[in-house]
Amino acid sequence: VQLQASGGGLVQPGGSLRLSCAASGRTFVGYYMGWFRQAPGKEREFVAGIWWSSGSTNYADSVKGRFTISRDNAKNTVALQMNSLKPEDTAVYYCAAGRGWSKSPETYGYWGQGTLVTVSS
Repeated sequence: VQLQASGGGLVQPGGSLRLSCAASGRTFVGYYMGWFRQAPGKEREFVAGIWWSSGSTNYADSVKGRFTISRDNAKNTVALQMNSLKPEDTAVYYCAAGRGWSKSPETYGYWGQGTLVTVSS
C-alpha cells in the first residue's frame, strides 16, 4: 500500500499550486483521505479531507475559500488545489488515508512521504 504525494515547490505569495496524491496497492473506497501539513517547529495539522466514496469534504478554517480538495476515482488520486497562497502556508504537505473523518493525525493508518511547499517572494 502506497500513497505518493507530489506537486510541491516554490511559489510567490498569491500564487497557486496543485498537489496530487496517488494511491496504489489497494482500493480506498470507504476511506477518508486527508491532507495535512507540518511547518518547522510545529505540529502536523489537518488541512482538508474528502470521503473517497461520497466526495464530501472538510477544510481547516485557515484554508477555506482558498484550497479545494478533490478525488479522481478512475485514476486513484486525490488532489489539493491551493490558491491565494500565503507565506504561512509554507510546510511539508502529507496525504493520508483513514477509516474516519478526523483532524487527528493518529487516526490515519496510511501516509505519503510529504511534499514541500514554500511560499516566498
